[in-house]
Amino acid sequence: MMQTLKVKLDTSAENNRALLETMHQFNAACNYVGEKAFELHTANKIELQKIVYRDIREMFGISAQMAVRAISKSCEAYKRDKSIKPKFDPNGAVIYDQRIMSWKGLDRVSLLTLDGRIKLPVVICDYHAPRLDRIRGQADLILQDGTFYLCVVVDVPEPKKFVPQNVLGVD
Repeated sequence: MMQTLKVKLDTSAENNRALLETMHQFNAACNYVGEKAFELHTANKIELQKIVYRDIREMFGISAQMAVRAISKSCEAYKRDKSIKPKFDPNGAVIYDQRIMSWKGLDRVSLLTLDGRIKLPVVICDYHAPRLDRIRGQADLILQDGTFYLCVVVDVPEPKKFVPQNVLGVD
């Protein structure tokens, strides 16, 4: 069973600036792709990538993999309702996958920003600690009340089925 955990990042003022700038540029790129998807009436990631990939790399200064993630995010949003142009908040989530994010043990994460990679300590509560060794796939970087969090997906074993032995009573 997959479960999403919200893990707090311990950031300095400089790291905050780098993450915020990356978030703004990523979402601006998503808006550009969403506009093109709406204009061309297509949610085909491969076709859109051929059209917008170079533009968003040059215009927004994001990495190759971030450009691919922006195209994917925009296509998914456009697929939901093709009658409206997708619009993304500047502080919307940034999708990180294994190519642009890596865990350095269980207490640090390396994230790609416009300034390069930064290693950040994570604040782990007792509830999350035993699950972090089962991280799978991508994570979303979110900003909530001025604090950055990673929403990470972990693989948690299914709970065993409870089979009662006796009946206590029925009302």
